[in-house]
Amino acid sequence: MDDATDTGGAPTGHAPAGDTTDTGRAPAGYAGLFDAPAGYLDFARYGPPSRPVLDATAEALGRSARADHTTVNELMRADLLARESAARLAGTDAEHTVLLPNTTTGLFQAAFGIPSGTVLVPEGDFPANHYPWRRTAAAGLAEPRWLRGDAHGRPTPEAVRDALTADVVAVSLSAVDFRTGYRADLAAIRDVIGPDRLLVVDAIQGFGVVEMPWQAADVVVTGGQKWLRAGWSTGFAALSDRALERLAPTLTGWTGVEDVARFDGAEHPPAAGAGRLSLTNLSPVAAAAFAAALQVVESAGVAAIESAVAARVDELLDAVRSAGAEVLSETARPRRAGIVSFRLPGVAAADVAAALHAEGLTPTVRPDSLRLSPHASTPPWVAPEVAKALTSLR
Repeated sequence: MDDATDTGGAPTGHAPAGDTTDTGRAPAGYAGLFDAPAGYLDFARYGPPSRPVLDATAEALGRSARADHTTVNELMRADLLARESAARLAGTDAEHTVLLPNTTTGLFQAAFGIPSGTVLVPEGDFPANHYPWRRTAAAGLAEPRWLRGDAHGRPTPEAVRDALTADVVAVSLSAVDFRTGYRADLAAIRDVIGPDRLLVVDAIQGFGVVEMPWQAADVVVTGGQKWLRAGWSTGFAALSDRALERLAPTLTGWTGVEDVARFDGAEHPPAAGAGRLSLTNLSPVAAAAFAAALQVVESAGVAAIESAVAARVDELLDAVRSAGAEVLSETARPRRAGIVSFRLPGVAAADVAAALHAEGLTPTVRPDSLRLSPHASTPPWVAPEVAKALTSLR
């Protein structure tokens, strides 16, 4: 892809970062920051990082190779830069935000912080939101109750309301479903569960690409390797005051306490803010990469990114339908995010994948279906290529 052209084909520099020349176009200059092939449609699995992320990684790693007495402290400053950027996007502040290496770490921290009671968890959710609660149950702590959802298995506010009982102390769910792209109504679920229960949200399939009321949640956890395009071993958690008050610091590590640099052999009290979720020092190289990725999102603007992704999803939905595919994902706005799941009746998923691969297209391949997940850097002409590949199989 020509670096001087954005996804919509307009020359870069014609509008400030964050602006779009018309609905559905990527923010001006956004696509030029990336080297991933245009046909890459697997952002719900992994998002190839930008050149600023690569540069930040190389710069931090290079400095670490030439270390002197100033290097470590200087590199560690990337932690605060990343936390501040993540906090702004989450609608909170750095004291309520902690960097984590992945989503699972944050979910385990939240799960083991709830000493007792029942937690509602969608039975069809991604396994990362199941195993923490299975492990707390085995440890005699919080017990999961599997939420069946509505007629389509979605964790709607009504389904949550119907499942609430007096022993439910928390609800834990994904902001966006990994299979269908269904976007949970976090604000309505917050209203349903009230102020006395915690809302734990796995945000990895939506953070940075859809605008959602993250402040409705008590714990927001995400990894940076997918839609944020920050690379592996990056992520964060944001905690509300209610979460800080109620979650026990069961898994707090040596870096999550007060007076962290005083090694006196005593147990120190947990840090006052979200830093209590810290287990140990993270890689400052990963923190630098994460900070760079978040700055790209802030510069472009989540609303502009979301608009471009929504336009690409519309085009992909038309493409797969025109080829006779059965759409399995959420199709109605505003409950839809960036995922198009489908199957082609009578054709094995592996054969559909081979046809897409032959056209330079990268989907997620499941045993019985495929998933397309475009980003704001995906050009509009990719959808006709998808239609061509699928039509060739009929």
